[in-house]
Amino acid sequence: MTVRTLRDGRVVAALLVVALAVVVLLNQFAPTRSAYSATVRNPGNTAATAPYFTCAAAARADASGALFAYDLDEASGSRTAADSSGKGNAGTYQGTMTATANPGACARDGGPAYTLNGSNSFVSTPRSYANPTTFSEEVWFRTTVAGGLLIGFGSNQVAVSGQHDRQIYINTAGQLVFGAYNGTTQVITSPRAVTDGGWHHVVSTMSPTNGMRLYLDGTLVASNSAFKAAENYTGYFRIGYDTISGWPGAPANYWFTGSMRFAAVYSMELSATQVANHHAAGR
Repeated sequence: MTVRTLRDGRVVAALLVVALAVVVLLNQFAPTRSAYSATVRNPGNTAATAPYFTCAAAARADASGALFAYDLDEASGSRTAADSSGKGNAGTYQGTMTATANPGACARDGGPAYTLNGSNSFVSTPRSYANPTTFSEEVWFRTTVAGGLLIGFGSNQVAVSGQHDRQIYINTAGQLVFGAYNGTTQVITSPRAVTDGGWHHVVSTMSPTNGMRLYLDGTLVASNSAFKAAENYTGYFRIGYDTISGWPGAPANYWFTGSMRFAAVYSMELSATQVANHHAAGR
């Protein structure tokens, strides 16, 4: 009787060991579950992680190649446009300087937007540059007015420039135009108008390698790979005003009317990926 009880006990113990091993094995291959769930809704039914959360962060990432970078978020009445690139090239607000709340572009950055009145508001750079051959110009803007210079290069710091090119302007049809000159006028134009009152992001690039490129809202919309060199002269970059006389579709009023944020010029050609990342940071 004693031996039989011992044998039964060993059998029970062996069965328990086998059962425990099965439980451990099943737990190793059981599907994992999480208590967290989320629903992502957007027009494309897609989800992605933007490289930068703010326009400021996107600009800082490429600041080593910047000539200057103006956030254009100073309070009304300010005279100095701070240079956030670290290069110390602060700009000067000319004419009336008004700031308004910024409900759209680069909203995660906070702060107001620079509002240009279309008659005497613009920003000039503090120093001149000798014949930029490889460069990128960038600015966020919104307007309902067909016409006006967004950003460009001219031989005069504050008055009407005798020589002027490397300009992004809005023509009388409301389209973006990027123009350069070297004996002949060369322009590339966005297919659609940008005078819808919404925020838009524009980048123009020029280099001896790729010629002229124009990006709108993160996408390449026009290019001219054959025109690779602009006119050789020393000048200043201007934001919001300079002459665009003689350029295709030029309006009678050269002053930009609307709002701006994050204007910058780089001494390098921003890549398509960099441009797309800068735009995504503001949406």
